[in-house]
Amino acid sequence: MRVLAIDSSGLTATVAIVEEDRTLAEYTVDYKKTHSQTLLPMIDQITKMIDLDFRTIDAIAVAAGPGSFTGLRIGSATAKGLGLAWDKPLIHIPTVDALAYQVYGCEDIICPIMDARRNQVYTGLYTFSRKAGKKDETIQIDPAFQVIRMQMAIGIEALIQRLNGYNRPVVFLGDGVPVYRKIIEEAMKVPYSFAPSYMNRQRAAVVGALGIRYYNKGRFETAMEHQPDYLRVSQAERERAEREKNSVLTYRRLQVEDAAAIAEMERQTFSDAWSEKGILETIQQKQAVCLIAEKAGRLAGYLLSYVVEGEGEIARIAVDKDRRHQGIGHFLMESLRKEYQQINVEKILLDVRKSNQVARSFYEKEGFQIDGERLGFYEAPKEDAVLMSFFMEK
Repeated sequence: MRVLAIDSSGLTATVAIVEEDRTLAEYTVDYKKTHSQTLLPMIDQITKMIDLDFRTIDAIAVAAGPGSFTGLRIGSATAKGLGLAWDKPLIHIPTVDALAYQVYGCEDIICPIMDARRNQVYTGLYTFSRKAGKKDETIQIDPAFQVIRMQMAIGIEALIQRLNGYNRPVVFLGDGVPVYRKIIEEAMKVPYSFAPSYMNRQRAAVVGALGIRYYNKGRFETAMEHQPDYLRVSQAERERAEREKNSVLTYRRLQVEDAAAIAEMERQTFSDAWSEKGILETIQQKQAVCLIAEKAGRLAGYLLSYVVEGEGEIARIAVDKDRRHQGIGHFLMESLRKEYQQINVEKILLDVRKSNQVARSFYEKEGFQIDGERLGFYEAPKEDAVLMSFFMEK
């Protein structure tokens, strides 16, 4: 078996061509360059050096996290692109698994640590001994290598406390060592050591070797299925979440430029999703009252409705799947009532799938009453509709 291995999860960029009994080529760089600049040229260089025919590659092993958000995206995107182009499966290798696998045969607890900042590390606990003591979780990879604790993000103090509880020697490696070495030296109560420089950073040859073992056990996926393991959200995402938490909901009339985003939410929400063209046609109708709810400038939900002869009919209402149970649906309904009061709408109508108990309960809480049913009203799948109405206060 022949595997192309890629690891750009940390500061080190490394690629290799690995077979079951040898490493054909390996190129590793630990220098201040972005992986987007180095990764593809490195792959090109080693393939030229060994006159590689890409048709002889059986799979692509990629260090899929945890690690640097940017580095993981570059590595995963590269692996996915090559996998799709060559029609090859991907082998998803946890970064810390591969780091630990370098210390082959070590009977101490192997603790790779990658700096996750804010006094946190990405890590996992491993050993090549069957005598690891009490295990949180054990996954057998081969007769020697054991995963004592799967990959995780954890505070360095909490990690050291856990390691002291095993009462076994520990070997540390990874780019988190120079960052947290002083804390480790002060807090460790059991014997410990630091791996030497030639085995304390990522190596694609190890990713490939472990990848072959995973592949033989059926642990692989298609290029389309592959997603990196971030373990926690990025700094930018955390800051955005904080802004959203402190922001207030607002609403406005839906504009033509919102149609693409609404169509995407339709596809994520409904089996009979409206197309972007259908949404544009709705917005442009004079009798349409279409609202969009926003939080921190981002789409949170929308409502599409029509007004005919003093009656309003809700055609669609949806809330972003990541923002449900936050009162956004109620906010949209209240906003619609405000708009309808200004144009003297007396009654609001809607229909809902008979099986959709969640939506029916929501409408009932909003004051809607059941008027009857319409048989076979819905398509994809075929289903009856429950008709409901709400009378506006005068």
